[in-house]
Amino acid sequence: MADFSKMKGKGLGTPPSFDEAATSLNSSEIAPDPRLIKKFSYVRRDARRTRKTNRTLPFATRVSPEFDAELRDIAEEKNLKLVELLEEMLSSYKKQNNL
Repeated sequence: MADFSKMKGKGLGTPPSFDEAATSLNSSEIAPDPRLIKKFSYVRRDARRTRKTNRTLPFATRVSPEFDAELRDIAEEKNLKLVELLEEMLSSYKKQNNL
């Protein structure tokens, strides 16, 4: 367990004077100009679905934002979960390569 007896009596010292304190809280917050914010093609989507797939093994990988956006666009257009689209893609790949 930590021994705090050495710290006893030191305290935090005296607080800074009003002039030394930060002034950032005195001014109102100004939102950034939306025209200056970098636009990304990546759109955050709600990934929750009501259908259950009974899949239990987690599968994760890193992809480019473009690949992710395109994959999600196709899945949304066909009303599929990402895993269902990936399964269709794997099946198609196996057929094309005689596997």
